Amino acid sequence: MTSLMTRKKTSTIVILSLLYGNSVFAEVKFNAGALDVGDSTKIDLSRFTDADYVMPGTYLLDIKFNQKMLPQRSVEYLRIDDKKESVLCLPPDIIPQMALKEEIAKKVILWHDNQCADISSVPGAEISARVGAGVLLITVPQSSLKYNDPNWTPPEQWDRGIPGLLLDYSVSGQVNKLNGSEDTTRSLSTVGTVGANVSSWRLRGDYQGTYNARGGESDSNFDWSQIYAYLPLPMHAAKVTVGEMLLNSQVFDSFRFAGANIASDERMLPPELQGYAPQVRGVAKSNAKVTVSQSGTVLFQTTVPAGPFSIDNLSSGVRGRLDVRVEEQDGSISTFQVDTASIPYLTRPGYVRYNIAVGQPSTFGRHREGPFFTTSDFSWGIANAWSLYGGTLIGGEYNAWSLGLGRDLSVLGALSVDMTQSYAKFPTEETNSGMSFRVNYAKRFEEYDSQITFAGYRFSQRQFMTMNQFLQKRYNDYSNELEQFIGREKEQYTIAASKTLMAHDREKAVTVYLNYSHQTYWDSRSQDRYGFSASKIFNIGKIRNVTAAISAFRTETNGRNDDSITLNFTMPIGERRSVGYALQTNNNDVTNVASYNDYTDQNNTWQVSSGVNQNGKGLARGFYTHNASFGALNASASYQQDNFSSIGGTFRSGITATQHGVATHRNYSNGSTRLMVDTDGVSGVPINNGRARSNRFGIAVISDVTSYYNTDTRIDVNKLADDVEANTPVVQGTLTEGAIGYRHFEVVQGSKLMAIIKLADGSTPPFGATVLNSKGREMAVVGDEGLTYLTGVEPEELLDIAWDGKHQCKVVVPKAAKSLEQILLPCKL
Repeated sequence: MTSLMTRKKTSTIVILSLLYGNSVFAEVKFNAGALDVGDSTKIDLSRFTDADYVMPGTYLLDIKFNQKMLPQRSVEYLRIDDKKESVLCLPPDIIPQMALKEEIAKKVILWHDNQCADISSVPGAEISARVGAGVLLITVPQSSLKYNDPNWTPPEQWDRGIPGLLLDYSVSGQVNKLNGSEDTTRSLSTVGTVGANVSSWRLRGDYQGTYNARGGESDSNFDWSQIYAYLPLPMHAAKVTVGEMLLNSQVFDSFRFAGANIASDERMLPPELQGYAPQVRGVAKSNAKVTVSQSGTVLFQTTVPAGPFSIDNLSSGVRGRLDVRVEEQDGSISTFQVDTASIPYLTRPGYVRYNIAVGQPSTFGRHREGPFFTTSDFSWGIANAWSLYGGTLIGGEYNAWSLGLGRDLSVLGALSVDMTQSYAKFPTEETNSGMSFRVNYAKRFEEYDSQITFAGYRFSQRQFMTMNQFLQKRYNDYSNELEQFIGREKEQYTIAASKTLMAHDREKAVTVYLNYSHQTYWDSRSQDRYGFSASKIFNIGKIRNVTAAISAFRTETNGRNDDSITLNFTMPIGERRSVGYALQTNNNDVTNVASYNDYTDQNNTWQVSSGVNQNGKGLARGFYTHNASFGALNASASYQQDNFSSIGGTFRSGITATQHGVATHRNYSNGSTRLMVDTDGVSGVPINNGRARSNRFGIAVISDVTSYYNTDTRIDVNKLADDVEANTPVVQGTLTEGAIGYRHFEVVQGSKLMAIIKLADGSTPPFGATVLNSKGREMAVVGDEGLTYLTGVEPEELLDIAWDGKHQCKVVVPKAAKSLEQILLPCKL
């Protein structure tokens, strides 16, 4: 009988808890006689009569505005005239984050000595609190807001982050042994960024170092490639940078300088007004190290397996020509260049994009070399379909100006045409003056599932010079007339396009990618780069999702061809496992390779392959990738009969420290935006599909956060330990560039107890009283005769018991309490 009564009481507690958590009516009347309660006079259901009732006090809440999360903060509910009712004191600094129209914002009333804001006069505005879930919901009609794009987070809601320190790094190493040689070659390189965030300023220092050894000889080098600071200006869609940097211009070629720069940042604009990020494609003959650099500064470095590779996570802010270096494990090196010239420089009507810089050119070793200069470029949307753009670069010894016109051709794409005039004067009294003409085009053909990502043509007169070319001639070889035109571009063609054939039928669809660049020089040299790839998925009988792909690249330089062709077939043989066959040709060297790939564990993937070349020589390769919350490792090994043996790899990681803690983490881009997650001291909490886990201090860092883009961060609740619960498993936010964001998850770890709460006089709290933790979060509802079901409580934790609109007494969880144990908890004042 006792057990039956206990079950009834427990059921009543659960029903009340569900009713409280899902209240939908403004006011509810209860028939207390219908409840199975021993003493019907000791019932306090006032807590549940009003869905929006909140007990007076201060609460740490997530602010959810129009379904978008704002940063968590403390919110106070004030008692009015000693009544049980409470009134929300909405912090006034939340109002600017709503991005209300100016005339609407004037209707907001401040009260309580201007410490609280009242938005009830805003048409259609609604506020409701779910304190039990830790959320304050605010809804305002779209017609009252400045912006009408529901899929874009306005600047007023961006988070500049918190102060902190960071260290991001990548270390690559390789050991090669050539057959027939007594020497072993060892190389080690590192690229990274040291940084500090102070208020909205981001301080950064980029470094790179190398170490090479062969036999008894070695050499090493370490340089700070750039030291700079930048400040995002969200309300102006711009960024200020001071220090050493590369000129990021839409008009003039990039070069290194020390000075200051203020420029529009299109990433702060709505998505449809933004540009694109460059992509680097190529083929590795073996497991190889790929380095992408610009003007001597390494932008990205990684290890890739043999075969085609694609690097598409470079910053969208990269401009100009990139140098790509592929170091094979047999010691051979191939290089090529990728032009990242942007799509036509179009701007929406009435809007002006600008870029202003002042400073002095500098060499890689941070030595000043060249004239002090000022430069500015702009793009003005003069009409719905027309943009006028241009700029000037004034440096005394070197001057240039540019002017162009962009046109949105609607269904035909976008086109821009411009010309640049340069003037360069040298100590020998020689003067070079020339012009350069350029045409750019881009088009997305939705109806044909194809896209011309970029197409461009440029012609430069013999006497035309960029700033880089001027500096090279002025300080390195200006007296050598025979070499004065080496490296001077003449014509350049560039195209990058993609096409999906028969996209409507997945089994017949074929995706094709094509890129081509042609560069001629005034000294008769030329360079051509061809790239082609195609892939198709099809079925063979009962074997589904067989993939066939072909990649072909050719680089022609000074009459010498460097060819790479790979034909690859991959067939699944189980869940996330596959076997493959590849026919590889590298400059007429043909190799047949069979491979096995295992992706069953997304954090530990590996592939092994073996084959034979046209001379009958065998080879073997292995490639392993390990992704951990503290970093990512790519490791490789290669052996080719009678040729070489090699091992190598790359480890990428980062460390971020703030006032909330320190954590190591994966590193996707040096010095980039990241989010520090606090799980209330609970370790091992999986986040974002296991890409990160909280460390022993309950801290984790998510480093693949896109700046100015609303991002969800989620706890993997299905993978939590049995004694861990997450009250708020999802947080959102939009971070500015380089920010260290901070988000706090309500995570509890502890026992589940069935407690009987007793007051000092032996009585029990009224039926319906609430149990709160030290953070003001409701944990449970008191049932008949004090019976209460508690979850996630820790030994010696202090809990508040509240009824009649106020806190009445406290209980302490025993130190030796065991999970699912029924215990007695005295409630004391």
